[in-house]
Formats: sequence, structure tokens, C-alpha cells
Amino acid sequence: MGFDQYHEPPQELPAKTRTFARLCASLTEEAEAIGWYEQRLAVESDTEALAIMRDAQGEEFKHFSMDLEFLLRRTPLWREIAQGILFQAGDIVERGEASEAEATGGGGSEDRDSPGDYSASLGIGGDAGSVR
Repeated sequence: MGFDQYHEPPQELPAKTRTFARLCASLTEEAEAIGWYEQRLAVESDTEALAIMRDAQGEEFKHFSMDLEFLLRRTPLWREIAQGILFQAGDIVERGEASEAEATGGGGSEDRDSPGDYSASLGIGGDAGSVR
């Protein structure tokens, strides 16, 4: 069995990093499935088949979102940057640049809050406006 999601020897990686890699791979697989369904829906003319495929794509949306939330909860820096981009009005690229600069102190990406560091606050239990 291959483990293409690993770029380092798996036996040398901590369990938390291997779990993180698995969820990253799952996120990629769900995104691919969403795209495949989008293509199928674009060309299908049978209404019953369309309904089934729309339902299946909805499942992929759910799985993608669950994978993403898992990863964001375990990577506070990623979550902070994402919160400055997702569900925000305005230019996406500008929001992304501003969010990254704010989260990293303007100096680009830092090795802070790595995926293996699950001890950082997940912002659970506070009010929605203060989640980080």
C-alpha cells in the first residue's frame, strides 16, 4: 500500500502529523469528487440521475467541510488566516494578503502553530467573534 501523502518517512513522523496528512489527503479527494460531480451535472440530461448526483455532491460538500474544519481546528495560524478570507466581502486576493500579513505580523509565514501543536486554543466555547 502506497502512502503518497507522506514526503518524509512515515515511521519518523509523529502520529499527529500522520493524522494531519491523512486529513489533507481526504480534503483533496473530496475536492476532486466535487469537481467530478460538477462536470457530470453539467452534461447529464436525465432528471432522476441529476437528482442523485446533486445529492451525492452534497455529501462531498459536507465531507470537504468536515475535513477542513478538523484541519483548521488543529492549525490556529491557518484558521486565523482563513477567517480573514472566508465568508468576507471584498476582493479575495486583497483579503488574503491582508489576513496573512495580520496573522503573521506582516513578515510572511512563520513556523507558529504547526499542525503537530494541538495545544493551542481552538477558540471553542467562546463567542463566535473571538474564535481563533
